[in-house]
Amino acid sequence: MTEHNDSHPDPDTAAAPDSSYLRGEWGGRGPRLAVVNPADGSTAASVATVTPTEVAETLDAAASALQSWRNTDPWARSQHLRDAAAYIRDHLAAIAASVTAEQGKPLAQAEGEVAGAADQFDWCADEARRIYGRVIPARGAGRRLLVQREPVGVVGAFAPSNFPALLPARKIAAATAAGCTIIVKPAEETPTAALWLAKAAEAAGIPAGVVNVLVGDPAMISEMILGDSRVRKVTLTGSVPLGSHIMEEASKQLKSVSLELGGHSPVIVLDDADPEWAGKAAARGKFRNAGQVCISPSRFLVPTALHDRFVASFVAATEALAMGPGDDLSCDIGPLQNERRLQAMEQLVASAVSDGAVVESGGRRIERDAGWWFEPTVLTNVDLGTEVMVAEPFGPIAPIRAYDDLDDAVRIANDTDFGLAGFVLGGSLQRCLDVADRLEVGMVGINDFAIALAEAPFGGIKHSGFGREGGAEGVAEFTVVKYINVAPA
Repeated sequence: MTEHNDSHPDPDTAAAPDSSYLRGEWGGRGPRLAVVNPADGSTAASVATVTPTEVAETLDAAASALQSWRNTDPWARSQHLRDAAAYIRDHLAAIAASVTAEQGKPLAQAEGEVAGAADQFDWCADEARRIYGRVIPARGAGRRLLVQREPVGVVGAFAPSNFPALLPARKIAAATAAGCTIIVKPAEETPTAALWLAKAAEAAGIPAGVVNVLVGDPAMISEMILGDSRVRKVTLTGSVPLGSHIMEEASKQLKSVSLELGGHSPVIVLDDADPEWAGKAAARGKFRNAGQVCISPSRFLVPTALHDRFVASFVAATEALAMGPGDDLSCDIGPLQNERRLQAMEQLVASAVSDGAVVESGGRRIERDAGWWFEPTVLTNVDLGTEVMVAEPFGPIAPIRAYDDLDDAVRIANDTDFGLAGFVLGGSLQRCLDVADRLEVGMVGINDFAIALAEAPFGGIKHSGFGREGGAEGVAEFTVVKYINVAPA
């Protein structure tokens, strides 16, 4: 068994990474990328980017490292991943500070995200030792029919900006647990958190070329990764248009693809729910990370009899949220990631109001600190055809609509191209389960909005993509099945 590395740098002295990580080295001969703090427009970090030559060298290194890593004892791979998890936990405060500085979310939420990233490595450390095959009963004496799972190969991974530590961790941990090598392209707005994961891999003794994190021109890097025949798997968390593009390009070489794309999660409140509790819980779930969460509850369907009480509770909880920069520990909600999201929020509210919606709270851009701020917004009387009910808002807007018939609410919930997550709030577990069974989504939360766990499969259906991250299913995504038929000599 390979010895693991017990010597982690002092968390108080470890510097935030400011270079790409490739071939087991820190580099980047391209221009430096200025990372913007969305709270005030200041420079949060400066990171060295890679050149096309360096991307080519990284592809060579990942392909070269594959044979050795895939043949590494699963117990040794497990220990490497466990050590990476320990490094992340040892440096949780520093990594969370980087997340807050470049993404904007409150520090407490950033700390929770980084802890979740460590959980991914811990969980996959166990799964590395449990990638099971099977023996099929054979038809003849002396025969054996064997089925085994093997690493798919070199992986190209693309991650977005809303969870810059957790989402790359899901991909890195599962791919390396399965015996694959991986090249990660983080979002250019938030590269530092993924580079911290590279530091964890380095500190854990994961061999050179197994984990690579490239910062730089997205079009150039993605084109080179997708165009290289040695990359056999592509995994993306992102938008539906980007997912369609990735899938089209990957299809040219028949690469395996996993896509976790947009969502527009319905929340169905049942008539036996406590409307005060439901409104408060729904508001907390909605405005986490300023609503920039793929599984954020984004359409609220409430029985007419409970509507006014639910709205009153929701609005009160919303207006109790303190808005401010993420490093202010008294704040609950931070800025949006960029100017594009700010403009999108203004458009969604204006469109809804023109279609008859009522703004119960918020609804406006906030001019402060040169950052991208938008009030947490609650809308009622929302028309089903208005844009915020059709398109993923991906921001702090909560449309609430009353319903009189549960079948109608389920129909509305399913009347979308998205199918990532859905939520049911109610008192009767059996009724909640019945509604959960009817929702056309990949995940359902019953009386709970915190459903993303390392041990559970995460993913959607329809235009929300396919494939899963997390759980045993997440590691299986990075394997291929080989069948061996053994006959006696």
